[in-house]
Amino acid sequence: MGGQAVGPYGWLQYAIPVVVLVVVFTIRWRRMSQDRPLKLERLWVVPAIHLVVAIALYGSAPPPAWVWGLCAAALAAGGLLGWQRGRMMRITVDAETHRLNHRGSPAAFLFILGVVLVRQAMRNQTVDAALGLDAMAVTDIAISLVLGLFTAQRLEMYLRGRRLLAGTARGR
Repeated sequence: MGGQAVGPYGWLQYAIPVVVLVVVFTIRWRRMSQDRPLKLERLWVVPAIHLVVAIALYGSAPPPAWVWGLCAAALAAGGLLGWQRGRMMRITVDAETHRLNHRGSPAAFLFILGVVLVRQAMRNQTVDAALGLDAMAVTDIAISLVLGLFTAQRLEMYLRGRRLLAGTARGR
């Protein structure tokens, strides 16, 4: 009897996250077809919250020195990915009100889906073992990646939004 015992509901540990992801991505896909207001003055909020969470997590359990290097690389990679994702977002200026609107792109949506899939693969113990990383190191690296992604995406959107508003103001 050398096999591992699986309870009658063992499949739920796989089904529930898949169902949640499908629901979340379905809602996001529907919202992508709608323009939403873009408030430049609020773009800093999500990166700031994530930065506070990252500082708290790193402060409570600092990673080993060698993981800091991987975190720095992940922050830079997240920045590059976030900048690209920000470029994929469609930003427009309403001709009458001169207010900014934005709409997600299918490419940006698929990009985030790819990031989620890579993250799920990293949770696999075999991948962790092959890379010589434990769960804490993978989590620390993921925190840095997401911080870079959120920050660079919103910075790119902020800069582009300002340029669009400036161009509209000159065109009056």
